[in-house]
Amino acid sequence: MKPPRKGNGADFAPGPWRMYHGREYSGFPQHPHRGFETITAVMRGTIDHTDSCGNAGRYGDGDLQHMTAGRGVVHGELFPLVHKDRDNTLQLFQIWLNLPSKDKMVQPAFVMHWSEDVRKTSTSDGGVDITVWTGEYEGVKSLAPTPRSYAADPSNDVGVYLLKFKPGAEFTLRAASGGVETNRSLYYVEGASLDVCGEQLSRKCVVDVDASQDIPLRNSGSDEVICLVLQGKPINEPVAQHGPFVMYVDSRAL
Repeated sequence: MKPPRKGNGADFAPGPWRMYHGREYSGFPQHPHRGFETITAVMRGTIDHTDSCGNAGRYGDGDLQHMTAGRGVVHGELFPLVHKDRDNTLQLFQIWLNLPSKDKMVQPAFVMHWSEDVRKTSTSDGGVDITVWTGEYEGVKSLAPTPRSYAADPSNDVGVYLLKFKPGAEFTLRAASGGVETNRSLYYVEGASLDVCGEQLSRKCVVDVDASQDIPLRNSGSDEVICLVLQGKPINEPVAQHGPFVMYVDSRAL
């Protein structure tokens, strides 16, 4: 990671950095969220977190944060340049998880899961490592999310899984417990070549798959392949999204 460029003061401005207040920042200074949740999984690097509920701390390198914004929280996520002699690499996912209308205004909640506690498993031959950030996969259950999270109810079939394939490794993504009622997407993040159901993909892409079916996957390249699996039953309520907010819309007003 290179030192940040000076921002122009416009929220969500285009470019490699998204800045606030026109100052030099590596990350996202204080900003509001309301009506949804964030799941932040850091694979490499460091994040400094502070929020209006009094939570603060530094995490990274495999740690997982789950935050339910609910009725509203202001937080900041900065990426400290802790290394003077080498690049400060940062690799993470932040997944925005919606809340149903009945939970849009719940009390904000926050939980940290440290790397050594995050649930992991692997295939019998060691070819594929599976990290279960949220939900349950083949008997491996994630650590508990925040109490009013949409993922806290197992009937919602929410799953967030990271798959890492060694070269030549094969893996069958088992059908979701929710079957056809569950939406499931496979994000092909890194690697030269991935076979999905016998079809070779050679570029980064998103594949929507039938959650009621087993999905055969194979790393057909010579380097590591990384995939992110996101799944869950749809809330089936109208929403409005603008900036950092995702809110319920009364269908009578549409």
